[in-house]
Amino acid sequence: MKLLHNIIDPVAEAMGYEVVRIALQNSARAGAAVTLQVMAERPDGTMLVEDCAKLSREISVILDVEDPVPAEYVLEVSTPGIDRPLTRRKDFANYAGYDVRIELSVPEDGRRRYRGKLLDINGDAVRIEVDGDIFEIDFNNINRSKLILTDELLKQASIGA
Repeated sequence: MKLLHNIIDPVAEAMGYEVVRIALQNSARAGAAVTLQVMAERPDGTMLVEDCAKLSREISVILDVEDPVPAEYVLEVSTPGIDRPLTRRKDFANYAGYDVRIELSVPEDGRRRYRGKLLDINGDAVRIEVDGDIFEIDFNNINRSKLILTDELLKQASIGA
C-alpha cells in the first residue's frame, strides 16, 4: 500500500486534494478484476463528482506508466462519505465527539473491537468512551475505523452542505 501512496498522494496533492484511504479490494466473483479504491477530499472536507472524475483521470495516467498493481484492476475514486473511514490522526481530531467503530490489528487487554464516542487523540493515543468506560488505544494498532451513521452525524453533514 505504501507504494501506491507514494505514487498517488503526490498527484492528488498537486491537484489540491488529500488522499484519505487507498484500498485494494478483491471481487466476490472468481476471476473478476480487483478494485483499487482511492478516497480523497479537498482540505476543507468537500469533494464533488467532478473532482472525483478529474482525479481519476490523472491517477489513471500515472498508474498506466508506473503499473504498480500486478493484476487487472478497476480504479474507483470517491469521497469518504458521511460515515467515513478514519485513517489519519487529523481525522480522529476532527471527528472527536462522534460515534465510531474501531477494530485493532492486535487485541489490547483482550479486546479487538470498540464502538463508542471518540473523545480525542493525543500523539499516538486515541481515547474512546464505551458504555461509560474510557479506553486508550494505540493509533498504530488500529486496523480499521470509521464513523457510525447517526442522526447527529447526518444533521452535521446537512449543515455543512
